[in-house]
Amino acid sequence: MQLYFQAVMYMLVLCCPIVGAQPVFGAAGVLSATELSRIAKLGPWPPAFSPDPSNRVSGQAQAIELGRRLFRDPRMSPIGYIACVTCHQPDRAFTDLRARAHGLADLPRNTPALANLRQQRWFGWGGASDSLWLASIRPMFDSREFDGNMTSVTRIFEREPELAACYRSVFGAEPERDAQQTVVNVGKALAAFQETLVTERTVFDDFRDASLRRDQKAMAQYPAPALRGLRLFVGQAGCVACHSGPNLSDGDFHAGASPQAARLPLDDQGRLDDLPRLRQHPLSLSGPYNDQPASVRADATHHLPAQLPPAGQFRTPGLRNVAVTAPFMHDGRFDDLGDALQHAWPARDGARTGRDSGPHAVADLAAFLTTLTDRHGLRRPWSTQATVACP
Repeated sequence: MQLYFQAVMYMLVLCCPIVGAQPVFGAAGVLSATELSRIAKLGPWPPAFSPDPSNRVSGQAQAIELGRRLFRDPRMSPIGYIACVTCHQPDRAFTDLRARAHGLADLPRNTPALANLRQQRWFGWGGASDSLWLASIRPMFDSREFDGNMTSVTRIFEREPELAACYRSVFGAEPERDAQQTVVNVGKALAAFQETLVTERTVFDDFRDASLRRDQKAMAQYPAPALRGLRLFVGQAGCVACHSGPNLSDGDFHAGASPQAARLPLDDQGRLDDLPRLRQHPLSLSGPYNDQPASVRADATHHLPAQLPPAGQFRTPGLRNVAVTAPFMHDGRFDDLGDALQHAWPARDGARTGRDSGPHAVADLAAFLTTLTDRHGLRRPWSTQATVACP
């Protein structure tokens, strides 16, 4: 009898060794400690806001309002009908749902959705900007986009006294005094507004938080196909190697074409093209318009890679709301999320060795990505009413 009792106790210890270390179950089976750890690193969401130290008006209410007004003002383009909102439309997830952007002319890359920009380090598919405010200025002077100039930017304040008064209230200066500084300030106001475009919590975030609490009842609400896809995402498929962190992006640059598609579309070399442009740009973070102390600006070039990267590398996009922002990839080559996943999975590391990237696995990955869509989805919140009095 004593031996039987000892055997029963031994089995109980094996099954439930300590409180809090029970196996965690989901609709697709037991989640391992490694899976739980990787899932935990995909949050928390939303992130706490931290102002951009290179932009002294980052997070300021009146600067946000000025940026909101400028975002939809077509007068920065001499032709009078191109504005930021032309390509970044709120009813299309702040993108345009086209394969490639089109302002005054066609561009070679897909229009990125404007969301969670404060989580990024580099801006543009090839990282041509090292600040959000520089990324906001670039389209103004691109002949294919606004085709503007310093006069077309400063003139809008001459034409609208109320906008000029808002500018003076935000920056404490006259917009006509220094055209170059005004252009920079316009970029910083636009950046302050765009920093507010943050996606909301999702079904995945609820599951992720429940997994930290080991709340198996709440975890059971997560769809079984999505959980299978999540396990692939953090495991066999290897997606999390690049799509990591709360915004599901490492912010780095990786090959955008598979070995089967060695010819780069439209001769776009990605980071290889854009890094030299950034190094030479007078408005980069190493220049005088960075609002950080001079000692910090002097070190700003150190964050730029010393060596040029291989051709065809593009910035890893964040995946929140990805399911509603087709077409996909830097050149918009895929209209279907499943096709994009089928392309990306075998392309990683140049092989599919030991990986099941068949239709069922791709469907499960797509089911997971769909749970990263917040309640607004495609139609982002937008109001024509002022958010704050300015001035």
